[in-house]
Amino acid sequence: MKTTITVNGATRALDLDPRTTLLDALREHLHLTGSKKGCDHGQCGACTVLVNGLRINSCLSLAVMHDGDEVTTIEGLGSPETLHPMQQAFLTEDAFQCGYCTPGQICSAVALLREVEAGWPSQATADLTGKVVLSDEEIRERMSGNICRCSAYPQIVAAIKRAAEALA
Repeated sequence: MKTTITVNGATRALDLDPRTTLLDALREHLHLTGSKKGCDHGQCGACTVLVNGLRINSCLSLAVMHDGDEVTTIEGLGSPETLHPMQQAFLTEDAFQCGYCTPGQICSAVALLREVEAGWPSQATADLTGKVVLSDEEIRERMSGNICRCSAYPQIVAAIKRAAEALA
């Protein structure tokens, strides 16, 4: 099935089996291997990418569903020469150990800051009428869909707070 997706700013025309997940299209057809296949059931978050600015588990979404969409992967957030502030914060705070979950964590964290900026509440948001406060609890709730098997959670929270300050 013919599908056109803009990936990291480049329009890509693909001819895919309609059963191909977005994750497999990115990894196997476009050779963008930053997004990881962890559980393949949407439970770990290693495959998190941004679609039209929103985070999704790419293992649960068919590529053909994203015809005309803009997809941003970890490769599209920054470059080795110019890191995205979230990537830099993860390095500065040593917010990874094995690194397998890191691309999904970073993409999710970038979306998290956009959600907070837009005023979207989470389960942990104390005041639904005021500005969302980026507390540790708020970050942990919003990142709960991304698992780190190495347990770098304190550093991940610190990195997100550091990036929020840098982007403010």
